[in-house]
Amino acid sequence: MKRLFRNSISIVLVVGIGLMTLSTSCKKKKPAPDLPPSSSMVMSFSNFASASDTVNKSGETYQNWGHSYANVVVWNVIITIGLAVPVASFLESFNHQAVWDNHDEEWSWTYNVWAGGASHTCRLVASMSGDYIQWKMFISKQNGFTDFMWYEGQSHSNGTNGYWTLYESPTVNQQLLQIDWNKNSDGTEDIKYTNIKPNGPENGGYIAYGITSATDFNAFYDIYNKGQDNLTEIDFNTTDRHGRVKDPRKFGDSDFHCWGTTLADEVCN
Repeated sequence: MKRLFRNSISIVLVVGIGLMTLSTSCKKKKPAPDLPPSSSMVMSFSNFASASDTVNKSGETYQNWGHSYANVVVWNVIITIGLAVPVASFLESFNHQAVWDNHDEEWSWTYNVWAGGASHTCRLVASMSGDYIQWKMFISKQNGFTDFMWYEGQSHSNGTNGYWTLYESPTVNQQLLQIDWNKNSDGTEDIKYTNIKPNGPENGGYIAYGITSATDFNAFYDIYNKGQDNLTEIDFNTTDRHGRVKDPRKFGDSDFHCWGTTLADEVCN
């Protein structure tokens, strides 16, 4: 009887250890979630980014396009310079494989990136929460700060929508910018940068960009200047580049003002 009891205990232990090993093995093989698309953080400025467009395009005949260009370029510079390290750290993640942490039940991408004139070590961490993925990016600068959580966010597991919250800097650890994004199966998409700096004069200001299903003006920028309480609406065609702009502060009315395929002013239809 004692021998039978001991044998039964041994069988239970063996089975139990086998199940634990199987469970651990399954966790180790858990596939990493897809990264949010690069367009979830990087707004496209491609139609308003060529310096050659400004050559011989000054004066009254190009004021509609020129005013739009100036507004978009300002934001392009702010994003390119102000978010150089966060953007570079995120784009580099696509070149690396995630590692599963069985203890914390999360994935991490760890790598180095050169940005802002210095080397940085980046650690992007992801964990599941229902149908959503929670993201956190920790960045360390060589001979500088360590493990600063520069941004965090959430994305749907199907990759269609989400948001990022970016913090100002390692020396000013406060919220600065929220990025909301959507990417649809029909090719339409949008992204919005909103200033959320606490007590900042431009808190609530934003720039939004999107690709729509419209055939005439299939892309847009909406730029809200909080200090001036002024909304600039820019619609354009990504193929032949004709467009229009509405800006009450600039033009003194609520009408659209158009430009054609050569970027010269023309009467709106």
